[in-house]
Amino acid sequence: MTASFTDVFEAHRPRLFGLAYRMLGSAEEAEDTVQDAYLRYSRADRADIEHPAAWLAKVVTNLCLTRLTSARARREQYVGPWLPEPVATCDGTPGPLESAERRDDLSMALMILLERLTPTERAVYVLREAFGYGHREIAGVLDLSEANCRQLYRRAAHRVAVPEGRFQPSPERREELLSSFVAAARDGDLAGLEKLLATDVTWWSDGGGKVRAALRPIEGREKVLRFLAGIARRSLAGVELTVAEVNGDSALAVWAGDLLIGTVSFEFHDGLITQARSVLNPDKLGFVRRQLARSQSS
Repeated sequence: MTASFTDVFEAHRPRLFGLAYRMLGSAEEAEDTVQDAYLRYSRADRADIEHPAAWLAKVVTNLCLTRLTSARARREQYVGPWLPEPVATCDGTPGPLESAERRDDLSMALMILLERLTPTERAVYVLREAFGYGHREIAGVLDLSEANCRQLYRRAAHRVAVPEGRFQPSPERREELLSSFVAAARDGDLAGLEKLLATDVTWWSDGGGKVRAALRPIEGREKVLRFLAGIARRSLAGVELTVAEVNGDSALAVWAGDLLIGTVSFEFHDGLITQARSVLNPDKLGFVRRQLARSQSS
């Protein structure tokens, strides 16, 4: 029996969402983009679509390129640091993460680095690195020459390259470190927190002007400790900190009852926190809150 066009589309939905999210850094916009692709697919003459996966990837990529142009303008007006929307990755929503490389492709650190790229560079890099497209396939998606795609990829890879040594601890060690952080934060144990922070640690807070948050990155162990001490005094009463898999790694989810009020993702080096990125803007937490609520109830 021939599958309906809806069945065909739904089979590709996770991959299309993963592509759109990596392109846009926004789960809500990625969902909207995938829905736009569905509408285009429903109206297309599917007899002319020999390879639905390739056709849909091209549609989603080009929709994302259009959205990125306007997104850049909006982000220039953003209040405080802009961070990507977090997504939970334990349910396979952003596509399969069957290897360490695939997990790193979705990490908060790399998502931020992708902001350095032009929209077309980002498309080439994501299609190549996250989805394994060859340069000829990428050329077909973007209507560019294969040589141009190779050049764009080399430029993008150079711009998002990270220094040697930015290796994350094992998942087990990461959970141990986060558990220690949670225990020290709950107890107001500043000495315990200090032992977990690198000297040059930086804490980023994305409140988007919607909630109270630091408007600039907080740099250095002493300043971050004072910042965390202030949070402990003001904000931790009635708040629950849990560990969740966010953007391919263990992170903190901050709950006030059933309301998710923040996520915090970390980078480590030599067992110490070097970067912490907290997303507090409620407009960026709806998608991941629904994901985590589903995983808790299942």
